[in-house]
Amino acid sequence: MDDVYLSLSERPPSRRANVMAATGLAASLLLTVLTVVPAQYAIEGPGPTFDTLSAAGEEPLVEINGATTYRSSGELRLTTVSVSNASSQRFTVGAVIEGFFSPARTVKPVEAVLGSAEDQKESEARSAQQWISSQESATVSALEALGHEVPATISVVEVLAESNANGELEVGDVLMAVDGKELVSYTDLSDALAARQPGDKVTLTVARQGEEQTVSFALIEVEGVARLGITVDPQFQPPVDVTVAIDKVGGPSAGMMFALAIMDKLTPDDELNGAHVAGTGVIDVDGQVFPIGGISHKMFGARDAGADYFLAPVENCNEVVGHIPDGLDVYAVDTLDDAYAAIVAIGNNDTSALPRCSVDTDNE
Repeated sequence: MDDVYLSLSERPPSRRANVMAATGLAASLLLTVLTVVPAQYAIEGPGPTFDTLSAAGEEPLVEINGATTYRSSGELRLTTVSVSNASSQRFTVGAVIEGFFSPARTVKPVEAVLGSAEDQKESEARSAQQWISSQESATVSALEALGHEVPATISVVEVLAESNANGELEVGDVLMAVDGKELVSYTDLSDALAARQPGDKVTLTVARQGEEQTVSFALIEVEGVARLGITVDPQFQPPVDVTVAIDKVGGPSAGMMFALAIMDKLTPDDELNGAHVAGTGVIDVDGQVFPIGGISHKMFGARDAGADYFLAPVENCNEVVGHIPDGLDVYAVDTLDDAYAAIVAIGNNDTSALPRCSVDTDNE
């Protein structure tokens, strides 16, 4: 029998070689799982909270100039949502799996949360503008809730196609009076239309290119109420100067907590009496509170930060019920007046009359 010669490449694989190959394949698959799979997802969870009554370094988070301010013994924390994806450190398949089972976190397709790169840029710009606007709305609503008048110049920026103001009002017109009653504040405009019905005729005095003019037209119906059918841009001149020393947060959802902080600082009473309260809610200049996103994450963030109480917009109640972390009392608010009454009641340890969210709350 002829001798058989096997080169190194022709020798049958040893058991050790098979094990090494299998190990390499497993490592490759694991690397794929740890990179490709998580890259498809984003995790939303509790973000940092900020006590609006405290200081950021040497500066107050909410600083008021032009009026006497008072200290509080409690906390009013604004809450945020954190978002992490494959570009974040510590983002692994384990984090994704944990997110699926954690009551404090949710896992979503990354496109649903962050969108495309272009969407992200637009979202960041919009969020930054909303952050600035929320501070203005908080300032105006808080001052007016305390009885201060906030003068405003109200300019027309759009006349809706369905409005009877077409041909009467022009972009750039400054509203000066409604039916002869002077408009000093934005609230004056809201009050002037409050008792009107769609179809009622209204007479406006406007400033147009430096000249005063009078126009008349019928109100239209918008969402069941009488409206002028225009979009306006109110430029407010508050009697005090309010600045916020937080630059890492965006969006409008901190508005209500800003407004409460302003009210707390401008009143001599210690409303909180040492209580730790957190909350969230978009606010407009009329003091209406609107719903926000990610409220379950914000409640867990509040609890983790040591808050005992949480103020939630009424319209978020369906998302609140069943998701409240242990140790946190949640109260529903619809207006800034509701929210202020709530912190006073909390400070007085008399919360029995405060409304809570329930499963039969009528919210979409």
